[in-house]
Amino acid sequence: MASHGYESGRLNLPFVGICTFGKFPYQPDWDAIDADVAVMGAPFDFGTQWRSGARMGPRGIREASTLFSFGHAGAYDFEDDITYLPAETTRIVDIGDADIVHTDTIRSHANIETGVRKILAAGALPVVLGGDHSINIPCINAFDDQGPIHVVQIDAHLDFVDERHGVRYGHGNPMRRAAEKPYVTGLSQIGIRNVSSTARDGYEDARKMGSDIQSVRHFRKLGVDGMLARIPAGSRYYLTIDIDAFDPSIAPGTGTPSHGGFLYYEILEFIDGLARRGDIVGLDLVEVAPDYDPTGSTSILAAQILMNTLGRILHHRSKA
Repeated sequence: MASHGYESGRLNLPFVGICTFGKFPYQPDWDAIDADVAVMGAPFDFGTQWRSGARMGPRGIREASTLFSFGHAGAYDFEDDITYLPAETTRIVDIGDADIVHTDTIRSHANIETGVRKILAAGALPVVLGGDHSINIPCINAFDDQGPIHVVQIDAHLDFVDERHGVRYGHGNPMRRAAEKPYVTGLSQIGIRNVSSTARDGYEDARKMGSDIQSVRHFRKLGVDGMLARIPAGSRYYLTIDIDAFDPSIAPGTGTPSHGGFLYYEILEFIDGLARRGDIVGLDLVEVAPDYDPTGSTSILAAQILMNTLGRILHHRSKA
């Protein structure tokens, strides 16, 4: 009979020990990464236009992720009848945080880019914990020698501002910067709704530059399968998740909450389908600001969606 692996060794409850992501091993040497997945924090929030606080996101997500450390033998999902992240084959490490230089966006972004490049050079899947959404810019920069990617954005906001008062690398700019890359073949921008930081001309530019823009209501009308059908099959996907894509009723801990957002299973089922449809080669989750949510539920949601995303990516790769 299968067990959780508690017969030997420590019980290692969630509130015990050091808060690496999912309690996976810590690897501080970025030249010695030997794993299938490497998690890095990017505690940068100088790109915010309203409420800061996402610099504390990586710590909040890591602490919350200990709840999902799954004992010693992986996570059994009875609905799927699959044990995700089985201990005997799961190779995930936490490499700590990129160094952030206060008030210096360019140097901080460069340090984030260096970390992602080190992960890619090791042949691992980069998973970056933000931080505000501007951290996506150095993440995408690091893919310039990796081949074509299609960017899938789950977000309340389009983030397609070109330049405003000289600012080109804030959290309203990342999808515009991504679309400019010759190796980004297109964008699927999903969950966009309500009043946005991007004006009408930004939406027009986004469509001209290869973006498919769908709101939460569009997504629900299409259904998961209909939304997936709009995304190129068999492609290499970079997935960027802004926590404000979720409704503030379940994710209040963010700088720019927007009502009318997604619920958990909508996005989990979409990501599961995306991992089947092609290869998710990079991932970031941004804009968790724990201080705006004293219950901790936003950090827990972020950790839960990440752990389940990694479980499905690795499972579907193993079956390919």
